[in-house]
Amino acid sequence: MPPHIKKGRGALSNQTGRFEQLTKEDLDDGWDDPDKYPAKVPTQLFVDTAKTVITYNQSPDVPFDRSINPYRGCEHGCVYCFARPSHAYLGLSPGLDFETKLFYKPNAPELLKAELSAKNYRPAPVALGINTDAYQPVERQLKLTRRLLEVLNDTHHPTSIVTKSSLIERDLDLLAAMAKDGLIHVCLSITTLNPDLTRRLEPRATTPKRRLQTLATLAEAGIPVSVLVAPLIPMLNDSELETILQQCRAAGALDAGYVLLRLPHELKDLFTEWLQTHEPLKADHVMHRIYDSRGGKAYDSTFGVRMRGTGQYADLLAQRFHLAMKKLAFPGSPPLNSSLFRSKLISGQLDLFDGD
Repeated sequence: MPPHIKKGRGALSNQTGRFEQLTKEDLDDGWDDPDKYPAKVPTQLFVDTAKTVITYNQSPDVPFDRSINPYRGCEHGCVYCFARPSHAYLGLSPGLDFETKLFYKPNAPELLKAELSAKNYRPAPVALGINTDAYQPVERQLKLTRRLLEVLNDTHHPTSIVTKSSLIERDLDLLAAMAKDGLIHVCLSITTLNPDLTRRLEPRATTPKRRLQTLATLAEAGIPVSVLVAPLIPMLNDSELETILQQCRAAGALDAGYVLLRLPHELKDLFTEWLQTHEPLKADHVMHRIYDSRGGKAYDSTFGVRMRGTGQYADLLAQRFHLAMKKLAFPGSPPLNSSLFRSKLISGQLDLFDGD
């Protein structure tokens, strides 16, 4: 059976994860009417029984060595999401399962308190919501990110956030308090300014116009904010790079970055399926440009090139980005402050040399 567009969902199918021994696919045997299948796929929530909440990495491609992800899976449904293949570790599909079967860590704030109060813990900036968005729609109900921010604020722990959701405005009080002490950076992810393309690429994410408003709101509140133009997709949104940077700079962004589309593991077939359905006339051209920028492959995971790619097209993107950054005079974000960390606020320990 051909893939069907599901209302409010990015993926078109539920491709079997790479660790499964058996594969499955929908087949029209002539006895059923495919149009009877539901156009909507409901969201399901499951508890993630985590024992730790801080994940450490040694990647030279990211400016942090630790992160916190309160959720697995993401209801935003971005079809290009590099985190989709991680759902295969749960025995689920990186396709529709990734955006409809969500896992949350109800004890994440308590785990964070315990890890920050450990005697051997040394503070350094922690990234909140990197694998999947910490402000995805389910956060309105569960408020896990809010509770984690309260712990980080209480302990004066430096934190960075990347999101594409206006829901972050709900926590403006905490973010503004942290900003006064140099404890917070926020990065808005903006893929395109085209609302129709957004609706198809990122079906449950905040609209581009609203994201720009959120960026301006955060900047006006004194919160250092930047923009991540990601992913840049050949022939779909790459022409918007300079325009996005210009509008974000005007809204108050201090810094910016970009990432070329990454298609690891199952994501290659999921994205190709999306292209052939939504952009059939551009599909081959898009994929050829990707292959040209990844050494003939859909993805090259080599450190140092996986975010930007290689070759003429990738070099041209880099030149355009650097010229735009220079022209728009982005000043850069101030450094995060790790010197104010106080684990005693959660451990109950007293500091004999602190008169507070």
